[in-house]
Amino acid sequence: MPTHSETKHLPYSAQQMYDLVADVASYPQFLPWTAAARIRSREEHADHEVMLADLVISFKVFRERFGSRVTLWPGENRIDTEYLDGPFRHMISKWRFEDSAEGGVDVHFFVDFEFKNRILQGAAGMFFYEAMQRIVRAFERRAAELYGTA
Repeated sequence: MPTHSETKHLPYSAQQMYDLVADVASYPQFLPWTAAARIRSREEHADHEVMLADLVISFKVFRERFGSRVTLWPGENRIDTEYLDGPFRHMISKWRFEDSAEGGVDVHFFVDFEFKNRILQGAAGMFFYEAMQRIVRAFERRAAELYGTA
């Protein structure tokens, strides 16, 4: 089961990065292998929002839809994602954004997943680190497009 965890310091605010990652509907515009995104529902709670979302992932001959529950914690600048349905056995991701005393933001990212299909899982294991790097860089480029560079 591949997991990936990293912290990046970027020249933006925690609020800017939170807003960027929370905008799931925009993922197809910049995120590698993301062919489509659809928000099924949104439910407001006192201190958080729960969004059910579908993403269509496309890579060469592989094209799959998967659903997830995205919990947005605006007061904590945190986003938690849990897998609902699709090609995974399980999948979670966690984002946390902290304004840094030196300026900018520390972005903490964690993902853990396992495909149901052994062949896909084997392929994912071989390219996992590179894929995670491409995804993180895509969010960085998107932030530069939206907010400029420091």
